[in-house]
Amino acid sequence: MEEERKLNFLEEIIEDDLKSGKVKSVLTRFPPEPNGYLHLGHAKSLCINFGLAKKYGGKTNLRYDDTNPVKEDVEYVDSIKEDIRWLGFEWEKECYASDYFDQLYEWAEQMILKGQAYVDDQTQEEISRGRGTVDTPGVESPCRNRTPEENLKLFREMRDGKYADGEKVLRAKIDMAHPNMLMRDPIMYRIKHAPHHRTGDKWCIYPMYDYTHGQSDSIEGITHSICTLEFDVHRPLYDWFIETLGIFPSHQYEFARLNLTYTLMSKRKLLELVQKGFVAGWDDPRMPTLCGVRRRGYTPEALKMFCEKIGVSKRDQLMDIQLLEWCVRQDLNARANRYMVVQDPIKVTITNWPAGQVEWFDCPLNPAEPEGATRRVPFTGELWIERADFMEDAPKKFFRLKPDGEVRLKYTYIIKCEKVIKDADGKVTALECSYDPATRPGGGEWRSVKGTVHWVSADYAKEVEIRNYDRLFTLADMSQVPEDRDYKEFLNPESLVVASGLAEPALLDDASGIAVQFERTGYYVKDKDSTPEKPVFNKTVSLKDSYRPE
Repeated sequence: MEEERKLNFLEEIIEDDLKSGKVKSVLTRFPPEPNGYLHLGHAKSLCINFGLAKKYGGKTNLRYDDTNPVKEDVEYVDSIKEDIRWLGFEWEKECYASDYFDQLYEWAEQMILKGQAYVDDQTQEEISRGRGTVDTPGVESPCRNRTPEENLKLFREMRDGKYADGEKVLRAKIDMAHPNMLMRDPIMYRIKHAPHHRTGDKWCIYPMYDYTHGQSDSIEGITHSICTLEFDVHRPLYDWFIETLGIFPSHQYEFARLNLTYTLMSKRKLLELVQKGFVAGWDDPRMPTLCGVRRRGYTPEALKMFCEKIGVSKRDQLMDIQLLEWCVRQDLNARANRYMVVQDPIKVTITNWPAGQVEWFDCPLNPAEPEGATRRVPFTGELWIERADFMEDAPKKFFRLKPDGEVRLKYTYIIKCEKVIKDADGKVTALECSYDPATRPGGGEWRSVKGTVHWVSADYAKEVEIRNYDRLFTLADMSQVPEDRDYKEFLNPESLVVASGLAEPALLDDASGIAVQFERTGYYVKDKDSTPEKPVFNKTVSLKDSYRPE
């Protein structure tokens, strides 16, 4: 019997809130900024927000944090929805921070009239210098003591487009000596003369994240605003705005973000990799984006399994990518169809096979279901096997094919190597073998041999392109890139190796919709670049690994 899992700290909070009556129901939200594609870190956040809501009979909103029109695009809005649905989640309401621009503006005017906000003429550099340091208090702006009436007039002029970008900002009046530097008169609005993907040219002033986020949560009635740990220093400001405005008291809770070995989660750096052509796009199978891992053949079930295993904590830690790969392997092993594909072929001629004879074998699509579906595999007198499955001078424990040695061709007969053919340079180019007709599975005389190899009929083989993907970076912890080095120096030159393969014909008819197993090799998924003339398969994950989860 599986041991019952202990509650994580977020579950404890929610259960306490429900039990005490602090909240009657749970409403979470997932608030991406539409300035890029979702990545594996977002998958963890999605699983937490939607998972908690589901567990406690609540709901989750999808809210786009679309306050920066310069970086945002409808392309990202659409891709985010696609990725969320692919993971199997459905939101209650689709919301946008821009839905609340009118309300946010009204609240800003209220704060101005109460002396809680002011218009500042200083440059961004002057404002930054004026904030001081962790050890020294900030300096009040010369504009800080303007009257509410003057501030309101200037703010409305900002709204009406009288001033250029960066000429003025609206700041909250809090405390320039506050130990939390984010509380030292934070900027609420800045001027950006840029069209917005939803509001068009209606606005030329846009609210900052810290002014927008908590109020958006409050408007929607979010009970548990869950975000990553780097936002813990923002929580006092989150609370200050809500308390100052006297609105619904949403509360923020922080969890440790996902850090993964050999991986980057920075949107800025991922964008650079795309723009400079280091990868083929946002959905390059080497990218940690959800569209990238989907193209690589990772399944939603595997990602959810991974997120469940890493759990929810308050302490940042570097997770081993091998755990993610293990989860992918676990899921695909149970579901993936099997096919034989030879990537480094050597020709085998069966000398005692009747000329022109074709024999068809019904082979299981998944050995885990012996009574399940099968595929038809043709067997002929000329075959391809992997070059690595033959060794002329074989060591004692080499149990594959060798001179005068025997192996079983998977699902079929035992063959014996009778002759090795070499070219002028001494390279083995072909093998001549004999087969034992009595060793056909299901009939005749059964006998065992230690080695079994996969194969493909030379007459029926289908050529496929195989893209063997590996980790994008060579440095395990990409947060430890030395200051004098560029992170791109650690790009793995072997992260993509393109090869060709010879496949059994049934592979091309697979309609499972998930990655398949190339027997004895690994899991591969059909790529969108495939054509009837040139099928393309991406490597999802190797077949085996020494890694075992704790």
